[in-house]
Amino acid sequence: MATLLSNPQRRPPLLRQAIKIRRRRVRDLQDPLPQMETKPPSHHLSPEERALLYEEALYTVLHRLGQPEPTHVTEASELLQYLQEAFHMEPEEHQKTLQRVRELQKPIFCLKATVKQAKGILGKDVSGFSDPYCLLGIEQGVGVPGGSPGARRRQKAVVRHTIPEDQTHRTQVISQTLNPVWDETFILEFEDITNANFHLDMWDLDTVESVRQKLGELTDLHGLRRIFKEARKDKGQDDFLGNVVLRLQDLRCREDQWYPLEPCTETYPDRGQCHLQFQLIHKRRATAASRSQPSYTVHLHLLQQLVSHEVTQHQTGSTSWDGSLSPQATTILFLHAMQKDLSDFHQSMAQWLAYSCLYQSLEFPSGCLLHPITSIEYQWIQGRLKAEQREELATSFQSLLAYGLSLIRRFRSVFPLSVSDSPARLQSLLRVLVQMCKMKAFRELCPDSAPLSQLVTEALRTGTVEWFHLKQQHHQPMVQGMLEAGKALLSLVQDIVGDLQQCQRTWNKIFLNALKIDLFSAAFLELQWLVAKRAKDHTAAVGSPVSPEMGESLFQLYISLKELCQLHPAPLERDGVLALDGFHCWFQPAIPSWLQKTYSVALARVQRAVQMDQLVPLGELTKHSTSAVDLSTCFAQISHTARQLDWPDPEEAFMITVKFVEDTCRLALVYCSLIKTRARELSAGQKDQAQAANMLCVVVNDMEQLRLVIGKLPTQLSWETLEQRVGAVLEQGQLQNTLHAQLQGALAGLSHEIRTGVRTLAEQLEVGIAKHIQKLVGVRESVPPEDSSDPALDPHAHGAGGGGCLPAQLMSGFKQAEDCPAEPGDLLPCRRLWPAAQGPVHNHFPGRFFGGTCPQALQRDLELQAASSRELIQRYFCSRIQQQEETTSEELGAVTVKASYRASEQKLRVELLSASSLLPLDSNGSSDPFVQLTLEPRHEFPELAARETQKHKKDLHPLFDETFEFLVSAEPCRKAGACLLLTVLDHDTLGADDLEGEAFLPLCEVPGVTGSEEPGEVPQTRLPLTYPTPNGDPILQLLESRKGDREAQAFVRLRRQRAKQASQHAPRAGQ
Repeated sequence: MATLLSNPQRRPPLLRQAIKIRRRRVRDLQDPLPQMETKPPSHHLSPEERALLYEEALYTVLHRLGQPEPTHVTEASELLQYLQEAFHMEPEEHQKTLQRVRELQKPIFCLKATVKQAKGILGKDVSGFSDPYCLLGIEQGVGVPGGSPGARRRQKAVVRHTIPEDQTHRTQVISQTLNPVWDETFILEFEDITNANFHLDMWDLDTVESVRQKLGELTDLHGLRRIFKEARKDKGQDDFLGNVVLRLQDLRCREDQWYPLEPCTETYPDRGQCHLQFQLIHKRRATAASRSQPSYTVHLHLLQQLVSHEVTQHQTGSTSWDGSLSPQATTILFLHAMQKDLSDFHQSMAQWLAYSCLYQSLEFPSGCLLHPITSIEYQWIQGRLKAEQREELATSFQSLLAYGLSLIRRFRSVFPLSVSDSPARLQSLLRVLVQMCKMKAFRELCPDSAPLSQLVTEALRTGTVEWFHLKQQHHQPMVQGMLEAGKALLSLVQDIVGDLQQCQRTWNKIFLNALKIDLFSAAFLELQWLVAKRAKDHTAAVGSPVSPEMGESLFQLYISLKELCQLHPAPLERDGVLALDGFHCWFQPAIPSWLQKTYSVALARVQRAVQMDQLVPLGELTKHSTSAVDLSTCFAQISHTARQLDWPDPEEAFMITVKFVEDTCRLALVYCSLIKTRARELSAGQKDQAQAANMLCVVVNDMEQLRLVIGKLPTQLSWETLEQRVGAVLEQGQLQNTLHAQLQGALAGLSHEIRTGVRTLAEQLEVGIAKHIQKLVGVRESVPPEDSSDPALDPHAHGAGGGGCLPAQLMSGFKQAEDCPAEPGDLLPCRRLWPAAQGPVHNHFPGRFFGGTCPQALQRDLELQAASSRELIQRYFCSRIQQQEETTSEELGAVTVKASYRASEQKLRVELLSASSLLPLDSNGSSDPFVQLTLEPRHEFPELAARETQKHKKDLHPLFDETFEFLVSAEPCRKAGACLLLTVLDHDTLGADDLEGEAFLPLCEVPGVTGSEEPGEVPQTRLPLTYPTPNGDPILQLLESRKGDREAQAFVRLRRQRAKQASQHAPRAGQ
């Protein structure tokens, strides 16, 4: 049999091809896009255009080919229903159109087959290689291949035996290779997809060669065997390499796979693979749109219509479209692109033009534009476009850029922060514009376009100015007047401050990341110029003097401008000069009005507070009344006003501070006068002397509270900072002579008022106390002293504040009683007076019973009563530390520790070595000891939790050898009472743990605490265990009486628990 090339009569029909396309990329380069309009297409179609497009979409669904994609819709009815909704067709109109489309002529069905390459084919030549080529075509009118022998042979039949020569297509011959690459595309027509098979045969081309040529190509024994085989066959006969047979109805609309080459016989079953691409397409579609318009234009309109419908559907459901099409729309668009044989570049162009046009009229994510941008950039070559097409694409670029810049110019209203996804939407838009401007297509088609950063900067500047004028117009007052104009300007400045804060917090980061644009600096520089001009004009129009109402408005404007200036970015542009520099000078005429208004408001509040005060203590622990609290608030408000003002000029700031101090001191003296007058008004006609004394005590406490508040003025008004600012302006000592002199004068006046009040209270009580002492001294011994007490001695009769005067009177009474002579057989007057005073003293100092006769005990108790709860807790630990130092006996056992402090790390290191001679607290004659380590008092070390060692089973001499570190500064460790509390406990599984004993290590004695040097060798410390005082501690009793103090009650409960545990084992301790 002759070869295909050796018979010239058969060669032309065999090599004839219906359509042959070399490489797809080459085709895309040579085949230009369809001609389009120069302006961006609108997604609004006329009724006639919509009707033609609807017909085209229905035709696409009705003549669908291939198996559906996994994510596509399979049912045609569902796609038709979707098209009816997308095109807003009435049911009757839809049925008429559908029936008309069904009557249209069917298209010519084609299989677009691309033979890409093959690998691992057989080597048929003497050289061990082959010269492969492919024959392919479609076999019509055959049944479904089955498993019968006849069907099997039919399937393995070669192309030349099954397909007519005029329907057979051939690839090029690739010489001497086992991995040929063709990349050739063919269009194969067929009528019925259900009974059509695709056939491809691969052959090795053999040409007539001499024996000498073949021997020259010989490389091994296999080659020699091939020479003998060639000798037996006809000259020039091609060798069969394998074939591929596929049913068209099994193919998807688009396929891209490697297929194995099947043999005709069982010899050499592994014949390699062939890479094939398939696409089921249409030719000669009968629709009017396909006949009259380019495929690209029709697909673009269909895409716009479906995307518009998708966006509208989401808006109807009050949801935003995320950019993903529904399965129905995706299926229809895919089928249309495949049937119309649109290339990927055509589809990307259509998607870009459709989306970029729709984005300017419909609301959907700008991120949908990124995919077509990327696709166009990847496939872009300018030569494939005609001039009209380049102009259309350039117009779409310029249109979207202009629209994007308009959105950026109005970003404050288009992307409000009240909508959560606004920052993400703006960021997406900037990303699209950046990617678009980086495209080769954009640079080639829009060469005159300015850099994007420059365009965006100018848009932001223009938008900021426009936003300012809109805000100014919004705040324009309805009634013309200086006061109304001031309020409008104040509202405008406050809006500007809020906008700049939003720019600083949110927007600036977005523009910096996308384009390296400092939005905040640009906006600040524009707005401060606009604000400065209007503020300066307004303050100049106000003039002088300034009314109180206008002064209040100007003060709020001054504060807002000060807040605006504090936002300025650094470094500043425009030579560092701001229009708002020195803006405080515009407000100088209003300073007297501000100071007068501050004093007037404070004075009115003080007068109102005193008038409403009933001179009753606020609570058990608070001895002053309501007016003292209101006065403290007034002073805090004055200090706050001074801090708000913070006048920039040092010399003027000093004078303003002097005025504030002067007004504060004057208010203090006015308050003293008013509160005394109020006390006289309330006590006038008061028959109860104790009630009058109570009011006087409250007055004294109010003035003492006022004195404490006045003493804080240097801190509240930042005198130290002021002194540093005015150091170069004022003479040395002027600040001391002025401000401090004012303060000391006010404090001296308050001290005088307090002493006067105390003296008045003492005079009221002195007469009654003296009479009672004389009476008490003369009472017989048979009369119980407790029955001789007078109500005048009861401190509760004088109110909570009377406690400050009663002890002095009692001490004076003790002295008088000691000087009185005693009758034979009577008690000494001092000893008789003490039990008589014991009742009222016990009532005034609950929890403590005085049985001594020495007044020093009263003095000590008075000191305890005056101490706060935390001071009492500190004293308690001081006493326990002293008890620890005095304890030498180890009858309860002992613990051995090593403690050191490293100032560089601020760490207290505790090594708990061991415990010894512990008491056996379990029934088995042993204990299960462990140790708790806490730093006390707890209020000095609130952040440090207690630590525990491991529990040792049945061990009276446990060896712990554990190290603990506490992160603590040295300052609290140096305080009196600061200690490391080591609580040794016996662990009980079922009940509460038993107390073995406590040990206290004073922290001030730990090496490294007092000095700055790091400790060297740390010595061991052996601490005997101790028990709490069995008869109760006076400090704990006093703390227990303070029912309203939670901290005191918690501390007492813990110490009572330890004392109770100790009492349970006290007999054992004595053994």
